Amino acid sequence: MRDVIAGLVALGLLIAAASMATTLTVYRRRRERERAHEQALGRTIIAEIPAAEGLVLFTEDARAFHYGGRTIHKNRVVAARVLINGSPIAACSRRGADGAQSAGFEDRPEGIARDRWDVAIDTIEPDAPDGAAPATLLIECGAIRERVSQELARGVFDALKREIDRSIGAVGH
Repeated sequence: MRDVIAGLVALGLLIAAASMATTLTVYRRRRERERAHEQALGRTIIAEIPAAEGLVLFTEDARAFHYGGRTIHKNRVVAARVLINGSPIAACSRRGADGAQSAGFEDRPEGIARDRWDVAIDTIEPDAPDGAAPATLLIECGAIRERVSQELARGVFDALKREIDRSIGAVGH
């Protein structure tokens, strides 16, 4: 009797392991299809950000950034900030407001365990009046240990900063 129970437990464990392996394979193939679709659209993948519904891609093409289903037109981005628990640690601005133009992302090799890393993107409509307040989109990079969230925030911020710097250079010449 004991051998039968042990055999059933072993069989159950094998079925559970096979089920997990199948689920992981399906998930990996779906991610590969999503990545291939984005690349077929001419987009560069900047970050794969964990969200409640799985990984959300932050991508870039010649005219816009894309975050999941949202399109962020490059010519409408006026500022970007890296936030830890809602407090900015780095910023850049198209207008140079508040001296944010020169602020950079300082590496934190120790990471900040369990702190929330986000990137705030300020955008404005091209035909909005000069005094119009920008709309802010928050890219939630997470609170994952071992610098993962920090690296996601860095990738998103660096891409935005590159574009802001490029647009300032284009305007200045």
